[in-house]
Amino acid sequence: MHELSLCESVVDVILENARLHDFRQVRRVRLSIGRFAGVETAALRFSFDVVVRGTLVEGAELDLVDEPGTAWCFDCGETVTLADRLDPCPRCGGTRLHPNGGMDVAIKDLEVV
Repeated sequence: MHELSLCESVVDVILENARLHDFRQVRRVRLSIGRFAGVETAALRFSFDVVVRGTLVEGAELDLVDEPGTAWCFDCGETVTLADRLDPCPRCGGTRLHPNGGMDVAIKDLEVV
């Protein structure tokens, strides 16, 4: 379950930023989740609740922003949006695609006090 380690990394980044920017509580965390990141959102939410216990992030609302998956098609030369990593190119039907977006998990923003 890599969602647990993802949440640990997110909380580490938040705590480091709390030290740098002197905030004491986090009310909301917005995470950008790429369609191709392989993240199970239910497991991520569960892991987040476990990892934030006893930290200044405890009680924060977790908002997940779904980012589309994109790929470059070798056949038509276009960058296209895909619902699933194994889908064919929606423009030409080609199957030779190189994913180039929607693979990341990132902190979009925080609401802090």
